[in-house]
Order: sequence, then structure tokens, then C-alpha cells
Amino acid sequence: MTATPSSPARLSLSYKFVWGIAALGTSLISGTFGSLLTVFYQDYLGLAARWIALAMAIYAIWNAINDPLFGYITDSTRSKRGRRIPYMRFTAPFLAFTFILVWLAPAKASQPALFGWMLGTMLLYDTCYTIIGLVYSALLPEVTELDADRHGLQISASVLGLIGTLLGFLIPDFFRPKAGAELSFLPLQVSMAVVGVVSAILILITTLRVKERPEFHLVDKPVPLGKALGFTFTSRSFLILAAQNFMSILMNSLLLGALFYLADYVLQVPAMIPLMAVFIPLIIGIALTGPIRQRLGVVGAQQLLLVIAGIGLILLTFVPKSLILVCLAVAGFGLAGPQTLTNVLFAEVADEDELRSGVRREGAFFGVNALLTKPAQSLAPTLIALILEMTGFMTRDANQGQIFLNQPPAALFGIRALIGLIPGVAMLLGAIILIWFPLRGKRLADMKGAVLALHAAKRQQLEKVQGARL
Repeated sequence: MTATPSSPARLSLSYKFVWGIAALGTSLISGTFGSLLTVFYQDYLGLAARWIALAMAIYAIWNAINDPLFGYITDSTRSKRGRRIPYMRFTAPFLAFTFILVWLAPAKASQPALFGWMLGTMLLYDTCYTIIGLVYSALLPEVTELDADRHGLQISASVLGLIGTLLGFLIPDFFRPKAGAELSFLPLQVSMAVVGVVSAILILITTLRVKERPEFHLVDKPVPLGKALGFTFTSRSFLILAAQNFMSILMNSLLLGALFYLADYVLQVPAMIPLMAVFIPLIIGIALTGPIRQRLGVVGAQQLLLVIAGIGLILLTFVPKSLILVCLAVAGFGLAGPQTLTNVLFAEVADEDELRSGVRREGAFFGVNALLTKPAQSLAPTLIALILEMTGFMTRDANQGQIFLNQPPAALFGIRALIGLIPGVAMLLGAIILIWFPLRGKRLADMKGAVLALHAAKRQQLEKVQGARL
């Protein structure tokens, strides 16, 4: 069966905006989780680093299982309502509920009890977040074949997601207890409940507008698990991109997890100041990723921005205190690459795979990507807890609830290394890894043409199937 490929219809600005609303919800809840988790359990509740490291190790194992599992399940789902949106829609309320539970840990509990609460609630929360995040990412390559529109959707998701991440810092920073022997967590817990509910509502709004393309769940046949794993792990493009993405996720997790420490102890300024130093240049960088992509291609643009971010972060470790915000600004501009271009590259990987397997399998790629990269999310809090403990960091809990500003020089350097040196090196390694990414130039153009022809053939087959049912 042959079919003439046609140019995909361009997506409207309103569609792109509504697409990004879900990113506002997911980033609000994940930004809050990432920025507050270690501070809450280690600095406020006094949970020892060894317990946090153990919780994160178990958490990493579960992450290694649930993402590929849910990716394969969504790829294989064949429902009249679709194979992605129903999971996203019905999981959102449970995401809110499990997120709220994380912050209800009993303040005076023993170390094993705090560990059990942290671990159990994290696993429940992450299961819900995994389902929604996986589905949302997998929808992007399905909506359109055009890199320009995919990039536009990702820019919308990135800008609104950055607002959510910013709020994820500001809300807990406003409501978290700052000092005092008797810490009250009630205002923080109430604010976390509001964050959870609002995030779920924002996710639901996107599911009411975005529709799945029926040819991908009514025409495509599920690929057996063994073959699916074979297609995934033999994709050179995917494995290279996943390796680069591991570095980006490690950077992002360290940046989120250590920013409060940088503000409180190194700069001794409100958290808003370093946040704005990162986010304003990041917004500018996102706006400029379009022309950079057009000039260098998606891969080249990603490499350039990774290098810029890496240099800024490494310099942050060693410069005088007065120049830290400048280095954060340089890094913020470079972080526009991972924010907007990574999922476009994954979409190209899924396109290439469709020509091999015959079906859209975004869920498998995003799921296995998480298998390979989510350990970075567990590694970051573990590094933060261990390095701070090794460098003699004095927690509030150990200082009768009072913030201890006069941290030893080793602890201050440890904070700088956590937010600067380690993630900066990761960014440079990511740029080097992408040298071997094959989807560029003529090979990429030829692949795009073949994908359009395949989709045209699937639409013809869908019309026949629907006509036969009538």
C-alpha cells in the first residue's frame, strides 16, 4: 500500500498554550518536591544522611521498574478514548493526594519511622508522577511530525513549566519555617495541599483539549514485549540521547536540591535572588532556541547550550561570592537547551523507530529513558546529603531549630560543588556524548519524508477501518 505524504497541519497558538498548562502543573509539583525534600527531611526533621541515602537507593530501584512498565502498558493500550489521555486524566487526583502525604511526616518520630514515611510516600507519589509525566512526554511526538511545531509545543511547556518550577521554590520558601526552637509545619503543610490540588487541576485542563491521533491506537498493532525491548535497546540514536539526558537530569536535580542551601548559607540572601538569576536568562535563552535551532539544527543547538551551561556552573564553584549570580545567569541561559530541545530529539528517535517497527512506541522510549536516567534523580539528593555531612554542615535540627549561618568553609565549598562543579561537568560530558548522535543532515531529512509517507498510509487504512464499521 502506498500513499502520498502531505504536510502536517500547523498547530495554533492557543493549542500550544493549553498544551503547556499541564507542564505548569507537573513542574509546580515536581519543583516543590525537588527543592524541599532534602531540606525538609534532613535540615528540619533531622533524618540522618544514611537513611536518606537508603531511601533514595530503594526509590531508584522502583524508578527503574515502573517507567518501562508503564511505557509498555500505554503503548499497548487500545481504547476508543486513546492510549495516553485516559491514564493522564484519571491519575491526576491521586498525584495530588500522594504528594500531600509526603509532607505529613510526624515531626517527633524516630529515625526508622521518618525513613519509612519518607520512603513510602515517595514511592506512591513517584508512581503517579511517572504515569502522568510519561504520558505527557509520549504525546509530544504523536501530535505533529514537524520539528518546528514540536519545538513550539516544548517552548510552551518550558515557559509555563519554568513558572511552575519558580513557584515550586517560592511557595515552600515563603511557608517553610525559618527559625525558632518550636518549628511549626502547619502553614507549610497547608500550602503543600494547595499545590497538590492546583497541579492536578492544571493537568486535567490539558487533557480536555489535547486529542490523540486515532491512527496510532486503532491501526497500529501492539509490539510483543520481547520485540519491543529489542527495538529499543538496539536504537543507537536512543542510547546516545539517553546518556546525554542522564547528565541533564543529574544537573537539574542537583540545581533544584541545592539552591536553598546556596541562598541560605553561601549568599545569605532570599532564595528569590538566585532564582531570578537563573530564570530570567533561561527565559531569554528559550526565546532564542528557535533561531539557534534553525542555524545549527536541533543537535548542534543542544550541544552549544550545554557547553554554555557547563562553563557557567563550573565557574560558580571558584569565583568570588560577588560573581556567583553572574555565573548562575550564564548557566541559566544555557539551560534553555535541555528545557526545550531534548524532547524534540526524543521525538526524532521515535520517528526513526517507527520506520523500523511499524508502530509509534514513544512510551517505550520515554520509559526506558527513565530506567537509564532516573537514577540521577536519586543520586542527587544522596550526594547532597552525604557531601554536606562529610563537610561538617550544621543542620537546623542540630542547632535547636535555628539556622546556623557560620558554616565551616568546607561545607560552603561543598554547597558550591553540589550546585556548580558536579552539574557543570555533567553538562560538558553531555555535549561531548551528542557528537555521536546520528540523526542530522541528509539522514534526518530522508527519515522525515519516509515518516510522512507512512503516516499517510496509516490514515488511509484508518478510513477503511472506520468505513467498514459503518
